Amino acid sequence: MQVFREKDALKQAIRKVKSEGKTLGLVPTMGALHEGHISLVRNALKETDQVVVSIFVNPTQFDNPEDLKKYPRTPEKDLDLLVKEAKDLWVFIPSAYDLYGDKILSERFDFEGLEQVMEGKFRNGHFDGVGTVVKRLFETIEPNKAFFGEKDYQQLQIIRKLTRIKGLDVEIIGCPILREDSGLARSSRNERLSKENRKEAAFIYHTLLKARDLFGTKSVKEITDWVKKSFENHPTLELEYFEIADSETLKKTDQKINGNQYRAFIAAYIDGIRLIDNIALDN
Repeated sequence: MQVFREKDALKQAIRKVKSEGKTLGLVPTMGALHEGHISLVRNALKETDQVVVSIFVNPTQFDNPEDLKKYPRTPEKDLDLLVKEAKDLWVFIPSAYDLYGDKILSERFDFEGLEQVMEGKFRNGHFDGVGTVVKRLFETIEPNKAFFGEKDYQQLQIIRKLTRIKGLDVEIIGCPILREDSGLARSSRNERLSKENRKEAAFIYHTLLKARDLFGTKSVKEITDWVKKSFENHPTLELEYFEIADSETLKKTDQKINGNQYRAFIAAYIDGIRLIDNIALDN
């Protein structure tokens, strides 16, 4: 396994691989790796000849400085996990200066409304930060394919839009959510949960499952009211939002339209730790 800490050295290695006609896959991460990330790496290994895993806690996508400060960082554990998975992986661990230069600032993007709902509504400037760092990674690495988890479904749609509006020649691959035995979506933030809160947080997924069951017979308003009531009655979880939205446009829906596909989205807090999840309602 090769570890690159400067983009110029990585670019040189990439030029050699591409001159040999090999395909390149990218798995962008912020570290604190878990089985969800590893599942992305496995997909990338199956679909491309050389895989790059980037590890970079991107400061421009945090609207809360305290959240950035507390974000888990486990570089040695991350590298151990990756080398066990495949010894020919490349790992890119840049500094903020290497990616951003002297000014750590976001570009401004128009994602045609995708950035203004759900996460964008509650996290000011978040998707400008995501778009900025992903664009820079794509320009540096020039992957043929990039792999993202569906747990951050809104982010996945934002990245797809980014490639279209910026004309970036990379195929975006969405990979299924990997869950713990309890159903809780795997996330780096889970490491901050106590054992008891980790157990309680599975309530988020079970609520989504029930919402999917209700979707066939109940109205959007009835489902939304039921979800809000369920969280109001929960002793430790606090609901930030629950929305049913079009899977493609992410526009919130109040009424189901035949032929459209929908997903349910949740963000909730437990002991000050913010967790998100989603589920397709059409299968």
